[in-house]
Amino acid sequence: MSHPSKRKGDKAELEAARILAEHLGLPIRRKLGAGRLDDEGDLEGLPDFTIEVKNYANVTTAINAGLTDSTREQANAGTTHGAAMIRRPGGRWFVALTVEQFATLAREAIADAYDDELAEWWFADEEEEDR
Repeated sequence: MSHPSKRKGDKAELEAARILAEHLGLPIRRKLGAGRLDDEGDLEGLPDFTIEVKNYANVTTAINAGLTDSTREQANAGTTHGAAMIRRPGGRWFVALTVEQFATLAREAIADAYDDELAEWWFADEEEEDR
């Protein structure tokens, strides 16, 4: 029989995977084999992301451990993005990022928005030429 804290962690990982799958419409699953030196995160199915799940009674401890682990596991996995998904007592979830993780995500969002604006401008210009 597994240790109660292991069962608590496993349950949180399954819950986190379900929540992300519902919000993103992707088949997010719990990874097996956590805790190895070459650990690459707790969840799979979100392309180019490493997600570490934490469910501690002390939220500050969860944030510290989650950010430390997500950074290391993101490097192990070689993904562009990493994050810690943390369950607060009572069941509310939030996501924590290092400044570097947030900046990478923001840069991509800005680039995508800029590309969309550039594409709109480019195609609008072509449509005017066709008239």
